[in-house]
This record gives sequence, structure tokens and C-alpha cells, in this order.
Amino acid sequence: MRFGTTFGVLAAVIVATAAVGTAVAGLRETVVAVKPAVVAVGTYEKMRRPAAVFLGTGFAVADGRHVVTNLHVLPGRLDEGKRETMGVFTGAGGNPEFRAALQVAGDEEHDLALLRIEGAPLRPLTVGDSGSVREGDRVAFTGFPIGMVLGFYPVTHAGIVSSVTPIAIPRSDARQLEPAVLARLQSPYDVFQLDATAYPGNSGSPLYDPETGVVWGVLNMVFVKETKEHVLDRPSAISYAIPARHVRELLRGAGLLPER
Repeated sequence: MRFGTTFGVLAAVIVATAAVGTAVAGLRETVVAVKPAVVAVGTYEKMRRPAAVFLGTGFAVADGRHVVTNLHVLPGRLDEGKRETMGVFTGAGGNPEFRAALQVAGDEEHDLALLRIEGAPLRPLTVGDSGSVREGDRVAFTGFPIGMVLGFYPVTHAGIVSSVTPIAIPRSDARQLEPAVLARLQSPYDVFQLDATAYPGNSGSPLYDPETGVVWGVLNMVFVKETKEHVLDRPSAISYAIPARHVRELLRGAGLLPER
């Protein structure tokens, strides 16, 4: 389904089905290779204005018919009476293509969701071994930082992994131990802290190697911050990503990666 009244002039993008993951010259070339895999995740309702609503970002994996995003990005409920549909928006520019999507797997502990999309496969990204990521590594991520405000034009940010840090840390004051913090402390794991600024619409964006496009993590702007920085009076410019090893486990559980 294609629509043009919301975004303006038609822009067609042809995508291949080969996975991104081989070495290229640099970030400029990597961004070109990565962008066809990056989608906006949201809902579509024909009679609504605007008909399309972006809720976050996602990226194609495996066979190109599956998309990874954050679980918190998905809509809580759909207005079935008005035929509101969850899906992804692909392409670029003035006339993105809407693909209906169905959630086929989820990982609540790591805030990850796997969607299966309709239509032809997209060019998938390679999900790498995030265990090799170290502090100081250069990274990039591409997504839709403030939803529809900037139109359907994916935006890329670059920086470094500034810290590999626990998702939650014990508090000196018991009054700070809210339920979300307690839950994370019971099942602790590390996340990547980044020096690059991200925004809520970046949730679900792929964090990747700027030279190869291999995915090292998934940007997360809500799930991590509610435990890592909930005591701050104002939001900080610090960004976080869920390591890709949890994405690999999600794909393995869905039969999209071979067992170890």
C-alpha cells in the first residue's frame, strides 16, 4: 500500500536481498548500504489524518521478511473498528510503502520484538557477535529520531561506545528502588552506553559497525532509561543500546538462526 498525500512527492527506492555485513570503504558507503534495511514502525489507518503514525524504528534481519524493534515501540492496542493496522514503512522520501506486520516473537526482559512483514523481502542486516564490542569502539545508528516531524528520511548519528555498563545499579536509598529497578537487578545484564545523542523515535534503530554495517545492538530510549537514569531530574543526552547477542537469541528461538 502506497500513499503520497502525507509526505508529498514520490521517491522510489530499489533494494536488493543480500545481507549487509561485508567490509566497505567507510561510514558514507555503509550508510548507503544500511538505509534500505531500516524501517519506521507504526500504524496505518486510511481515514485518519495523518494516516501514518510512526512509533519507532526497526531493521530487517534474516530472510528480509522479518524486522527487529523494541517491544515498547509496538502499539498497546489497535482500533480494529477503524481498521487500524500495525506495520512498517519502507522506502524513502515522499511516498513510503506500508507493509502490514505481525509480531511473531518477543523478549520482554530485553525489550525486543520480532515482526514478520508482508511483501517482498528487504535487504537484511547481519546481526553480529556483540561480545567483541569494547569501550572506545566507533559506532553508528540510523533511524527516525523524532518520528514523522522530519518526514520519511532516516537520520544517521555516529559516536563511540563510552561504557559497557549494567542496565541497573543498586541505589543507596531504598526509596529509589522502584519496581522496574528491582526487576532489572534480579536479572542483571550489560548494555552499551553511547556518547551519541538519540531521541525516542530512535528506539529500535540498529547500532552498527561504521565500516561493515554489522549490527552490534539495538537503540533503546525508554526501557533502559527508566532504570538507569530514573533518578535524574531532567533527561540526559546519554543513549543506550541493547547488545546484539540478545537479538541473536531471539532469532535463534524463532528458528531464523541455527542452534549453537
